[in-house]
Order: sequence, then structure tokens, then C-alpha cells
Amino acid sequence: MSKTKIAIVTGAGSGIGRAVAIALNQNNWTVILAGRRENQLQETATLCENKNTLVAPTDITNKESVAQLFRQAKEKYNRLDLVFNNAGTNAPAIPLEQISLEDWKNVIDTNLTGAFFCTQEAFKIMKHQNPQGGRIINNGSISAHTPRPQSAPYTASKHAITGLTKATGLDGRPYNITCGQIDIGNAASAMTQSIEKGILQADGSTKIEATMNIDDIGRTIVYMASLPLDTNVPFITIMANQMPYFGRG
Repeated sequence: MSKTKIAIVTGAGSGIGRAVAIALNQNNWTVILAGRRENQLQETATLCENKNTLVAPTDITNKESVAQLFRQAKEKYNRLDLVFNNAGTNAPAIPLEQISLEDWKNVIDTNLTGAFFCTQEAFKIMKHQNPQGGRIINNGSISAHTPRPQSAPYTASKHAITGLTKATGLDGRPYNITCGQIDIGNAASAMTQSIEKGILQADGSTKIEATMNIDDIGRTIVYMASLPLDTNVPFITIMANQMPYFGRG
């Protein structure tokens, strides 16, 4: 059995996934880096000072690719303690009636179905390992509560993640499998560049929004993951304090 705890982080090649992978690794986790682009995963591995990483190119929208990811984890480490379902994508910000079926399916397949595939495979390992159990953390979003204008696919996927989080926590309870969700608002990354330049608001105006340091996401996940399995953070919101979330839009 591995001497360190084992985590899988999806979308580990950039942004939040990379920050979380580095933070876990700094706290003595062995991290399996999953994502579509091997070169970016290798960059993340280089940034992990502890070096206890495994690069695992994966398409989370493909059920067999996800199964292979978890087989690798089981074969190499014979244990899995944490899955961070982070990989996600968005659709163009256009009027709802103009959203294509292709863009809709791409967001749902990545943000929701991919997390479901990973959750299924995690259960297969966590239910049968010794000691039994493990933790799954889903990347929700402020959009799991409140939408932005012109964001129907993303908002629908993140509301659905909340349902998946609750169902996973309930179904995992008899097996010591916990599930929590982190809802993030404006963590500075490539995905927030439009926010920093100005983004459409509910009143029709365009405004620049505040962002937060992405490293704070990593520290939050480390905290959630450090808890014993008889304790869970089912939902946590972390956001840029000056972003226009609370109040009337």
C-alpha cells in the first residue's frame, strides 16, 4: 500500500486544476494528473516540487478513457483517496436561442457526464479498498447558484453538478465515501481574462470584475481533503470579495 495519499485531479494541465495539483503535491499527496493535453500535464508535473506525480492523458468525455485512468491508479498505487472533478469547459456567450446543439453537448459532456464517469470509477475502487472509503470533490461554480447572462449550457451543467454532489454523498455514505463541492467565483486564470476586461452584467451593462488569487483555491482543496472521512464539507463558496455576486443584478 502506498505510504502517501493518492489523488486524481482532472483538468490538471492549467488553471484551477494545476493550482490544486501543485498544492496537494506540496502537502505530500501523490497526484495523478489527468487532462487532454499531455504537454500541459508535463508542465504541471515539472511545477510539482515533490515530484510524486503521474501524467495520465485522459478524455473525460470518453467512458473508456476514464476507465483506463482509474485502472492506472489502481495498478500503480493500489489505492485512491481523493478525486477532484475539475475539468470543465464553456460555450460562447451568445443569445440562448442561438446556442448550437454541438456547443450544448460539449459543455454537458465535459462538465457533467465527465464528472459522473469519474465518480463511477472512483466508487469501484473506494468501495473495495482497505481501509474503505475516500473523498470526491466536485468543482461547482458560482453559476451553480446564480447564472450570468447568456450562459445556459454552463449554468445548467453546474446546477446539475450540485445534484450529483448530493446524490454521490448519499450513495457513498454506507461505504465511507464523502463528496463535497467547491463553488468558485473569479479565480484569476486564462478563463477569467474576459472578466478582467469587462463582462456582460444582468442589467445589460458591461463591467470589469474583481478576481482572486488562484492559489487560494489550492489551499481550500487541501483543507477539504485533509479532513477525516467522518467529516465533510458538503459545500463551500470561495470568491473574489468585490465580485458582483451578492446584491441586485
